[in-house]
Amino acid sequence: MIKNKMPLHVHSYLRGNKKFPSVWCPGCGLGTILGAIIRGVRALGLDKSNVAMVSGIGCSGRMPVYVDFCTLHTTHGRALAFATGLKLAKPGMKVIVVMGDGDAIAIGGNHFIHSARRNIDLTAIVVNNRIYGMTGGQASPTTPSGDLATTAPFGNVDQPFDISRLAVDAGASFVARSTVFHVLEMERFIARALSKKGFSMVEVFSQCATYYGRLNKKGSAVDMLKWMKENTTVIKPEDLNQACAVDMAPKKVERGILVERDSPGFLEEYAKIVERAKAI
Repeated sequence: MIKNKMPLHVHSYLRGNKKFPSVWCPGCGLGTILGAIIRGVRALGLDKSNVAMVSGIGCSGRMPVYVDFCTLHTTHGRALAFATGLKLAKPGMKVIVVMGDGDAIAIGGNHFIHSARRNIDLTAIVVNNRIYGMTGGQASPTTPSGDLATTAPFGNVDQPFDISRLAVDAGASFVARSTVFHVLEMERFIARALSKKGFSMVEVFSQCATYYGRLNKKGSAVDMLKWMKENTTVIKPEDLNQACAVDMAPKKVERGILVERDSPGFLEEYAKIVERAKAI
């Protein structure tokens, strides 16, 4: 059960000496996601000095700049590797890892799979805007087939990854999917992920009006938010054992909690190994 302690004003979780507005493009969903993370931390009553935010490279990589947590800005695709080391050194710290779809499952794909397999006690927030935003609009592992990108001017020929299904099958203890339009739902999922032991992941569909939207004639950021409202559906419990399609046609994108289970965590199992080694 999540207790709504809310000890501080949300602004107290931000670094006041940082320049606002942020560096993100007008209409970008990352500010909304940052707000949801902060409110999730606040709802759980977490001490901000005991929270760490780790990021890699990409638009989402700038998020730790703005929060008054312990922060670590790492190399491309390696955020989960750095976060694993931090968690082993400070097992009592709540570690949030913020990544984009390219950062998480392209160059960072192996780290993502094995972090979920090991069930390391981390919370990953994966921002899925279906394109590489910071580096020039290249196709990412989640760009829908046929859609345009700067590296796919005649249409993407690859099939997109289903990030949430990948996390479920790899062994994560908690996996949920939401969108930037469904802010309160996203906030609840993030708070629930933070309260779950083991590897928890929330995939958030977000708009990139600057590259993905412009290249694919999706309209403004507001139009892309309307698309999320009209083309997503809440997953039914009886559908949880079926593949949750990311491809938009003809099925709508499914939102909700895909898995929540209790399984042995890496830190606990590793501690047992240490105790056995000490006894020799």
